[in-house]
This record gives sequence, structure tokens and C-alpha cells, in this order.
Amino acid sequence: MGNPRNLPAFWVPLVPLVILIAFVAAVASCLLFLLWGVDIFSCFFYRDYGFNISLRAVKLAAFVLTGSAVGFSTVAFQTIAHSRILTPGVMGLDSLYMFIQTSMIFVLGSGRLVMMSRVGDFLLSVTVMTGLALLLFKLVFRGEGRNLFTVMLAGIVCGSFFGSLSTFMQVVIDPNEFLFVQDRMFASFNNVNRSLLGISAVVLCVSFAWGYRRVSQLDVIALGRDIAINLGVPYDKTVRDFMIMISVMTAVSTALVGPVTFLGLLTANVSRQMLKTWKHTALVTGAALVSVTALALGQFVVERLAFSTPISVAVNFIGGVYFIYLLLKEGRL
Repeated sequence: MGNPRNLPAFWVPLVPLVILIAFVAAVASCLLFLLWGVDIFSCFFYRDYGFNISLRAVKLAAFVLTGSAVGFSTVAFQTIAHSRILTPGVMGLDSLYMFIQTSMIFVLGSGRLVMMSRVGDFLLSVTVMTGLALLLFKLVFRGEGRNLFTVMLAGIVCGSFFGSLSTFMQVVIDPNEFLFVQDRMFASFNNVNRSLLGISAVVLCVSFAWGYRRVSQLDVIALGRDIAINLGVPYDKTVRDFMIMISVMTAVSTALVGPVTFLGLLTANVSRQMLKTWKHTALVTGAALVSVTALALGQFVVERLAFSTPISVAVNFIGGVYFIYLLLKEGRL
């Protein structure tokens, strides 16, 4: 994947145009979600219109932050793992998030959890998820001959372990308490806390700035470990740094809205098919734009058609079907 030899020569000049079209589509989707059914001029005179706009703006900010983080982190992770069917969720952060939420309800109860500050819940989740990822990387990369595949294997084991503990606690807690756990199982953009957007934006913007500054190194990483080292790229250090960035992005986006398992898989592969390039500057930008478009347009459709299903369920269903398609396609190669 990502081999320059597979890039059609006639397509190279069209890549910026495709990105521009994706940007226009993302902006149009966001404006459609924000302004549909609202008289813009009435917003300045009627409080109800302004209130509706403010509620939609909070959701829209969550779309942009979550979509950009998921798109960027998934493209980077797939390049490092040299696989189009893997996502950062393989490190077990989604299962750890559910374990944290279930543990707090199991120990404290839903009453105390409701009284607990959302900022405190957010910071606790991000700190624990990022801390476990850093500990995992430190333990795995400390030894000679250990690589990313060991990290992924350890992540799968940890994810299964935390998932089993979460399931056990969900079985034994009171059914009324389980309703609070069930609300955390799926990503929701309907109850995003405004106070969390600022913190998330700062952390993610710093991560984006660092990632875009070094994203060209992924072009070399995609060629393989030996070639990257021969070209002067410190492979192990670069992979470790990007994995830390991916962990931070995944932790923040998951703690902000909840787990969206297959969004990254879907949008990252759509970006690769759409752009047909090996340059990761274009790939991560395209994946972020496709993610934002999918979330904004999907939420618009769900709300206007009066579906009770959260957008994350629809995205996971479509992404799951696409995942099966990729498995069958890879098996035929």
C-alpha cells in the first residue's frame, strides 16, 4: 500500500482538485446541518433561532474535532502497520474507555457520577487511556527485536481483558445503573459538553500541528523498515512518536463523544481510493474531510428523517460491512 509505482501519472495533477472538492463537500455538509430550516436574518431578532444555532454549532464543532482526529490517526496507523484493515482501536483504547466508564458507575453509582464534573470524567478518561498506551509502548519498545506488531498484539490482549471486565461488571450491576453504561457504549453528539470542546480543541490542535509537520516521514515509513532506515529515517523513534500522537488523538476523540469503531476504517480507505496517491499530506487531509462530511451529513439525515438510531450505529454498520468487504478482497489477493 502507498507504493508510488501504483500511482497513475495522469492522476497526479488532479489530487489537489479532488481535495478541493472534498473540502467543498465538507463545508457544504456542515452548513446544511447548521442552517437547514433556520432563517438566518431571524437569528438576530429571535432568541429561539439563535439558541438552535448554538446547539447545532456545538455538535458541528464535535464533528470537526472528532472527524479530523479519527481520519488523521487512522491513516497514520494504517501506514505504520502496513495494513488497510487495521485501526487504532486495535490497541484496546475503546475497551479501556468502556472499562473506565463502567468501573465508575460500578464503584460510585450513577448518582455520584451525575454529580461528578464532566471535565473531571473527561480528564480521567484521557489520562488513563494515554497513560496505558505510553506504558505499553515503553515496555514493548524497550527490548531489542520488538516492533509494532508486538504492540498491536499486546493491545488486542489488553482490549479483550478490559472488555471482559466491563462485561462482568455490566452483568452484576443494577439494571437501572446499566442504562447509564449503555449511554456510554455508543458515540453520541447530542449531549456534547461545551466545556470539553475547548480542552479537546487545544490538545488536538497541538497534535495536528506536530503531525502535519512530520507527516512527510510517513511517505518513507510506507516503504518498509529497511528502506526507511537506508534513507536516513530513524524508524523506531518515528514509529514510537507517531503511535503516541495516535494514542492522544484516539483518547481525546473517544472521551469527547464515545467510541466510533469503524469511522476511521471507512473514511481512511475512502480517502485512499479517492485520491490514489502515496503522499500522506493529501491522504490525512482527505480522510479528515471525508470524516467530517460523513458525520455532518449523516447526523443531518438521521435528525431530519426522525430516526432514533444514533449516527455512530449507522456508521459502525456501514463500516462493518466495508470491513468484511476488505477482508474478502485481501483474501483474494
